[in-house]
Amino acid sequence: MRWMFGVTLLVTAIALGAFWWQNGMVSIHFFIATTGAIVGAIMLTAALMGLVFLSSGSGHDEAIDDPFEDEVDR
Repeated sequence: MRWMFGVTLLVTAIALGAFWWQNGMVSIHFFIATTGAIVGAIMLTAALMGLVFLSSGSGHDEAIDDPFEDEVDR
């Protein structure tokens, strides 16, 4: 997660730099909201993907009891 936070900061800085380069200083609120949206989206995605890999690697996915495994599809 630390290296993903570093990548997130780099992507955010590039995006904000591109916005500033094209439009100038629009509003500080625009830059704050954009920063929050980028950081929130990327870090949430990284955390959820980490949980997917943790669940798969620890064997929790195979330990699920399927109550419908005896039923036949019709």
